[in-house]
Amino acid sequence: MNKPVLVVIGHGMVGQYFLEQLVARELHRRYRIIVFGAERRPAYDRVHLSAYFSGRSAGSLTLAPDGFFALHGIELRCATTVTAIDRQRQCLTDNLGGTTPYDRLVLATGSYAFVPPIPGSDSPGCMAYRTLDDLDAIAARARHSRRGAVLGGGLLGLEAANALRQLGLETHVVEFAPRLMAVQLDDGGAAMLRRKIEALQVSVHTGKNTRRITRSGQDGLRLEFTDGGYLDTDLVLFSAGIRPADRLGRECGLTSGARGGVAIDDGCVTSDAAIFAIGECASWRDRLYGLVAPGYQMARTLASRLAGQEAAFGGADTSTRLKLLGVEVASLGDAQETTPGCQSYAWTDGPRQIYKKIVVSADKQRLLGAVLVGDSAEFSILQQMMLNDMAPPERPESLILPAGAGGAPKAAGVASLPDSAQVCSCHNVSKGEIRAAVAAGAGDLAAVKAGTRAGTGCGGCVPLLKQVMEYELSQRGVEVKKDVCGHFAYSRQELYHLIRVNRIRTFSQLLAQYGRGLGCEVCKPLAGSLLASCWNDYLLQPEHLPLQDTNDRYFANIQKDGTYSVVPRMSAGEVTPTGLIAVGQVAARFNLYTKVTGGQRIALFGARMEQLPAIWRQLVDAGFETGHAYGKSLRTVKSCVGSTWCRFGVQDSTGLAVRLENRYKGLRTPHKFKLGVSGCTRECAEAQGKDIGAIATDKGWNLYVCGNGGMKPRHADLFATDLDADRLIALVDRLLMFYIRTADRLQRTSTWLDNLEGGVEYLRRVIMDDSLGICAELEQEMQAVVASYQCEWRTTLADADRLALFRGFVNSAQPDEAVVMVAQRHQIRPARADERPLPDSSLASGAGQESWQPVCVLGDIPANAGMAARLGQRQIALFYLPPAAGAAGGDGRVFALSNHEAGSDANVLARGLVGDVEGEAVVISPLYKKHFRLRDGCCLEDAGLSVSAWPAEIRQGRVWVSTRALTERAQAAPAP
Repeated sequence: MNKPVLVVIGHGMVGQYFLEQLVARELHRRYRIIVFGAERRPAYDRVHLSAYFSGRSAGSLTLAPDGFFALHGIELRCATTVTAIDRQRQCLTDNLGGTTPYDRLVLATGSYAFVPPIPGSDSPGCMAYRTLDDLDAIAARARHSRRGAVLGGGLLGLEAANALRQLGLETHVVEFAPRLMAVQLDDGGAAMLRRKIEALQVSVHTGKNTRRITRSGQDGLRLEFTDGGYLDTDLVLFSAGIRPADRLGRECGLTSGARGGVAIDDGCVTSDAAIFAIGECASWRDRLYGLVAPGYQMARTLASRLAGQEAAFGGADTSTRLKLLGVEVASLGDAQETTPGCQSYAWTDGPRQIYKKIVVSADKQRLLGAVLVGDSAEFSILQQMMLNDMAPPERPESLILPAGAGGAPKAAGVASLPDSAQVCSCHNVSKGEIRAAVAAGAGDLAAVKAGTRAGTGCGGCVPLLKQVMEYELSQRGVEVKKDVCGHFAYSRQELYHLIRVNRIRTFSQLLAQYGRGLGCEVCKPLAGSLLASCWNDYLLQPEHLPLQDTNDRYFANIQKDGTYSVVPRMSAGEVTPTGLIAVGQVAARFNLYTKVTGGQRIALFGARMEQLPAIWRQLVDAGFETGHAYGKSLRTVKSCVGSTWCRFGVQDSTGLAVRLENRYKGLRTPHKFKLGVSGCTRECAEAQGKDIGAIATDKGWNLYVCGNGGMKPRHADLFATDLDADRLIALVDRLLMFYIRTADRLQRTSTWLDNLEGGVEYLRRVIMDDSLGICAELEQEMQAVVASYQCEWRTTLADADRLALFRGFVNSAQPDEAVVMVAQRHQIRPARADERPLPDSSLASGAGQESWQPVCVLGDIPANAGMAARLGQRQIALFYLPPAAGAAGGDGRVFALSNHEAGSDANVLARGLVGDVEGEAVVISPLYKKHFRLRDGCCLEDAGLSVSAWPAEIRQGRVWVSTRALTERAQAAPAP
């Protein structure tokens, strides 16, 4: 049975969203769906189009997920333009000569840039600002230009001006009206916006009517104004508004709206029952919408109608909130005070260049409109009050005043919102749906986003989304858990401040004053990181060693077979031929697997723990230092070769990358972080996918922050532009130290920023404007870390006591028999289970006569940590817990467990962290973080998983272990 054919003409943002709505309703199974896209690319994000000039790739702007069309059986025909619609035959023809029949036809053709009928507007160098192809043409022209002008001072015009500024051109905005954004802003808001834009070195010309465009010089252009003035430029962008792309509808006889566009009813049906229209090409009740959110609303309505569900488009809110040239601007409702009898309240902060105004009805019972320039934090609450006819407070001005000047608390507005209030317009998510998500267990912003899709579109609703979530949690009596673990009733930020303010230098001091118990795998590494962030002491000092997870304890990354990787630092990927030879000699001498990493380094795999000192001695002698590839710290600074070698490079990216890596190489942070430096906007170093990224411009560096290329990729935010290297480093110093102060445990910079109230604008105020007055302090703290840097391996190699910690066994030089390598592609790899020799049955610990054997002196085992030993041919893990502080006499306790980590192929349990769970002493396995009781080897997470335990005693400073086990445990995948 043939499916009916549903054809969509237009594959822009609304067209793609419509397809997603069809799929969500399983309509791709009911219809054969064919999509025509006039552009050569699939749908992309036009809202963030100007980011293309700051280095964002076309691919990163793409909206369709990988494999979307193939997975759902949708046919996409890019670069194919529909030329005519035959309504009688219900078919259409395209520019390639093809004919396609349809049963249902959806027009999603969008709009086109309006070019005023000015003589000379078709001259070379006069361009539209609408598509990615337009942007490519603009960039090509800009390479040979010095000055650019934008005709149009509205939303699109200011976006276009931002694009020219990012291209490094002297930028001018020419507007016919007497003020910028004449439709959205009042005189006060427009005047403030103009001051802020002109402070960015963008020239604004209002009240200018362009009479004609003529040639000036060899390749230049001249805008001639009706008042006799003129402006010489090299490039003209037309951004004077848009017009609905309704030609197909008009030519096939569909009814048009009064101002153009294809007329639709509440179901998005045109005058032909088989044809529908959505988005900017549609005219609803003679009204056109030039925003994406109403188009999404139409798409949802039509998809529901096609699925047989009741739905109607009833108009859309045209409130706007955006950032123009880095300036926050928002406009709601009747910002121009046109309603009879209305009253307005305005507040201006001159020094900070902030302007806010609200308009209320004559009886003060309705909010009619608002203007926000420079700070739009109140936008979400004001929008909801207006849309839901909520009465303003008794003093309406409190809605826009700062808290210290009588401003209203945000929670009051959130509490009064009805459940039907639309929080996210992109995905039509209401307050009630967010409340339901919280009730179902979503306890943080990420979970609410995942469960509702709210905040995953344009992102403008995230502040309100967070307020609703937190208010709902508090109303349910659920406290957002900030305690790091059961040993400390403090958040990570609070522990940081306790350590910093009270100058706490050790974990035992912190535990005695603010915690309880022995600690665990959460608080111990956290405290180790915080202490390192504050004081940067050597990690293997006796007080610090028990805090370090296996990677930080052995300054190397543990692998699944218990061996380690070795990654020497190669700042910015730069390495000399002599250095390359030295690395190769180490790899050959110790038979290590060698691989070039994604971070522009060389990693060596397969090193036994006891081999690490010898490997590093040879590397240190060759001039290398630790690469910190094991820590929650700086991993790499990726770079291209920049202006030194590349014909497109405009700055020395490698030089800056080396400088950054050498500055931050000793910094411990809540999570690992990476940097990237690109020498031009071609972005070969992928800087916008890094925690900190720098991209060269002709004037310096653009700084990007809080990107992430990991499990949940996030594009970095443009933070500052045209910086010199010293200014960039000062900002990065501040940002990283503020991140260390305020982030949660193991929170990446991307998640930190997403959860930071006020987002990147707040961060910019703190870091660039010093709104909290802490920037000098942050810089001093960073300088202290930089000044105290030491290569941890160089320090270790100079200390015989610390080198003793790298013994495979405290009482044997025999290597670990479980480490087995096989050849593959001319190198080595860990053997699979079927490639290992059968275990020697003589190693099994059957029942027998008990005897006690001395194993080592007590001093061989670090306090509150473990070391491996041999009991005959068995591998055991010995753990030493010293007597509690203040206890009278005694040597403490020693425990002996099997060294094999149950559920793995590795003998590594001795390298686990020692702690407690509700007073029960445990070891946390280094590979898979299971908790095993020290007294009997039982696993707390899995009753079927455990390790053998032996009696152990301390006798006159020596450790004795019984040869007869307390418990004999069957272990999954036992090591030989």
